Amino acid sequence: MIDITYLNQLKKFSLLVRKRVTSNYAGPRRSIAGGAGIVFKDYRIYAPGDDFRAIDWKVYARTDNFIVKTYEEERNLEVHVIVDKSKSMDFGGKVTKKDFASMLGVGFAYLAIKDNLKFKFTSFSDKLESFQAKKGMQQLASMVDYLNKLKSEGPSELSAMMTQYKKYIGQRCLIVLISDFLIDPEEIKSALVLLSKHEVRVIQVLDKAEKEIAVEGDYILHDSETGENMKLFISNRLRSQYQDLLDKHAAQMRDICYKLNMNFHQITTDKPLFDAFYEILA
Repeated sequence: MIDITYLNQLKKFSLLVRKRVTSNYAGPRRSIAGGAGIVFKDYRIYAPGDDFRAIDWKVYARTDNFIVKTYEEERNLEVHVIVDKSKSMDFGGKVTKKDFASMLGVGFAYLAIKDNLKFKFTSFSDKLESFQAKKGMQQLASMVDYLNKLKSEGPSELSAMMTQYKKYIGQRCLIVLISDFLIDPEEIKSALVLLSKHEVRVIQVLDKAEKEIAVEGDYILHDSETGENMKLFISNRLRSQYQDLLDKHAAQMRDICYKLNMNFHQITTDKPLFDAFYEILA
């Protein structure tokens, strides 16, 4: 279950980042029509959560597709929170990786609402699933209820899902991508390249038991995504080899993010939420 008692601690943080962005959403007390400081920029495919008033009905009449107009202005970024819901995220004790990732997602949603920013929340495994956000702080309760009912399923197909998701992003924005990222670094790279024109925070969530193996002896390891089992004797040497591979994987992720000008953070589920946000946003 998701605990939201930490949200009150996040009041000191802000997502406000001033950049030149394109948008079909002009924020509070601003008209969607072009006006002072707002100029037509481009078209893109309509995505769930977009303002229906932005649909160009003339284009729809010609193409039978819902297309929205985007406008350019100086304003705060739109926030996209994307959380992994694949089966591997079910791993953990009292707080699973999925629980922790969801709490991070709710925290970013809270900050977006507090800063009067529009946000979208999407989960993924081998398919995308979007939460239909309403207006104002009351949507947090419905978002928590949605996440508590959200089931982990399927394998993580990050690159394919980001290829799909890219179609719904028609402007520069802040993207928060949360996963355990226990997949091939080349797939991670191909996914992140698709998002590279945006401001991206990449957050790897691991259970402490994954990062620091403390057991020894005969064990049966279960792959939650494939269903396969493997008998294994865990020795000091194997633990050391595993640690080297995990460290190498994290180093590759940091290098990928650095070259794409993205922020990378590795956080374990035993970390207090306030400390996690301090690390990510400080």
